Amino acid sequence: MKSIQPAIKQDLREIWMAPDLKAAERALDTFEKKYGAKYAGAVECLTKDRDALLAFYSFPAEHWGHVRTTNPIESVFATVRHRTVRTKDALTQNTAKLMAFKLITAASRTWRRLQGENQLPKIIQDVKFRDGIEVIVPKSHSAA
Repeated sequence: MKSIQPAIKQDLREIWMAPDLKAAERALDTFEKKYGAKYAGAVECLTKDRDALLAFYSFPAEHWGHVRTTNPIESVFATVRHRTVRTKDALTQNTAKLMAFKLITAASRTWRRLQGENQLPKIIQDVKFRDGIEVIVPKSHSAA
């Protein structure tokens, strides 16, 4: 498995870094055909939630960079875990919650702003996006 790990990693990158939904679906199909026989469980885990996996293509392209990474969440949890592990015997449940809150609050000061924040009202209003681009629905003209 270790010998093909770089190839698998590259093939996975082809899925989530595809420029549009069709290319991502093709890359996922290719991945499934290439590794499905030998690694059925892993491929099934990846493909069973295909729609959810590729859902970010229905959001503004400016948001894709944020959606494609888990680093902000992981780094916050790592900070909290690092501190609480070192003080675990000295904390009550309430002080542990307070410390976690303070650590997350401090970490939030360094978070970068959301790219494309001007798109958020459109998402809230359920404006449709396809491959990261807003779908403009022509207004119908009613006959008088």
